[in-house]
Amino acid sequence: MDPLGAPSQFVDVDTLPSWGDSCEDELNSSDTTAEIFQDDTVRSPFLYNKDINGKVVLWKGDVALLNCTAIVNTSNESLTDKNPVSESIFMLAGPDLKEDLQKLKGCRTGEAKLTKGFNLAARFIIHTVGPKYKSRYRTAAESSLYSCYRNVLQLAKEQSMSSVGFCVINSAKRGYPLEDATHIALRTVRRFLEIHGETIEKVVFAVSDLEEATYQKLLPLYFPRSLKEENRSLPYLPADIGNAEGEPVVPERQIRISEKPGAPEDNQEEEDEGLGVDLSFIGSHAFARMEGDIDKQRKLILQGQLSEAALQKQHQRNYNRWLCQARSEDLSDIASLKALYQTGVDNCGRTVMVVVGRNIPVTLIDMDKALLYFIHVMDHIAVKEYVLVYFHTLTSEYNHLDSDFLKKLYDVVDVKYKRNLKAVYFVHPTFRSKVSTWFFTTFSVSGLKDKIHHVDSLHQLFSAISPEQIDFPPFVLEYDARENGPYYTSYPPSPDL
Repeated sequence: MDPLGAPSQFVDVDTLPSWGDSCEDELNSSDTTAEIFQDDTVRSPFLYNKDINGKVVLWKGDVALLNCTAIVNTSNESLTDKNPVSESIFMLAGPDLKEDLQKLKGCRTGEAKLTKGFNLAARFIIHTVGPKYKSRYRTAAESSLYSCYRNVLQLAKEQSMSSVGFCVINSAKRGYPLEDATHIALRTVRRFLEIHGETIEKVVFAVSDLEEATYQKLLPLYFPRSLKEENRSLPYLPADIGNAEGEPVVPERQIRISEKPGAPEDNQEEEDEGLGVDLSFIGSHAFARMEGDIDKQRKLILQGQLSEAALQKQHQRNYNRWLCQARSEDLSDIASLKALYQTGVDNCGRTVMVVVGRNIPVTLIDMDKALLYFIHVMDHIAVKEYVLVYFHTLTSEYNHLDSDFLKKLYDVVDVKYKRNLKAVYFVHPTFRSKVSTWFFTTFSVSGLKDKIHHVDSLHQLFSAISPEQIDFPPFVLEYDARENGPYYTSYPPSPDL
């Protein structure tokens, strides 16, 4: 029992280990910034900061049990929601809390309101209302959830609170995807501590068993505990990391100001002079500094003036954003098509990946999700040499990938995909598909034509890949047996393919 009479079940936040204490890299590594980051290495927009990490605590438990200045309650607009967090807080705080809440007359989504803690160990309770999530209104939901965290922290600052215990504001009842919400929570707290860190000593994330793994996975992105962890985490940051305060950025709402609207584009000297004006006060947060002037970069690309190294770095950043999205999206609907899968190895020991054209209903699926799924599956495969087997067997016009999609895929993927792809076996091609392939590899992409091998029968394919090394869709075997006769179990290697 503490001096205020709080029961022993309450947990003093000062006794909990901070996030920074849980990293062996930080404690055992003596690597310097110069040793880990080369001169041209892009640093994370969320730099390793030992002081900030010391203010953050991840704790598995009931937020109502925390002995800190204030805890956070997630509720509905009438502040009467019955969820596990609210019910525990109401039970431990006692009946006086309900009377105090009635005086508040509700709370709007994204707002934060304050009451006493009553019988809790925490002196105050900050009540907030998370958004109801619908995918079509995702942008509004992101902004509202950001407002929840930001307004809680702002209220804590205004009331000179030294410690705040956060529950997971996005309750399951409101349908917000946990991982998406966790990104917003962590980056908002991180940005607040960067700007107002001197006003608060401890921020505790109180999580349940179901939530702990997600927080453990994402905390290193926003609170890296060492220089090595900062470097490792950079590729996994999402494309939108918010502005200088963590607020979601909506590109459509950004206003671009031209120095001389209506001025002719061909006045090169004046335009270059305009670009030379000091605009450092615009987009001064870390991520903006990392990206540089996007418009100027695009202009230089068009003019052929951007260096090869800069182009490669820009392409790598773009690919990393696709990869991060691929790892965070639910792609189960694409996976269920069984259109892309890993099988055995070819006669040279290279991984064989199979693409089944007939299983791709191009007109019925989201092709951007298909691209994400390809990246999700292939990222770890493409680090080594591999071959693709594409079954064009019995496809219709509804299964044919158009050249625009294939060009986009080719442009998005990392250089390792192209370098380590050693062959593409195009099985059961038609005359039309051969012509389309020739045009695509001749005029749309480079370096791919010599890797394409049209294979009219499985007999030919087995000279490069043993039949035991491929999982065939049954209809492919049936079609080939009907057109070319049954195959046998072993074939001598042939130099033809």
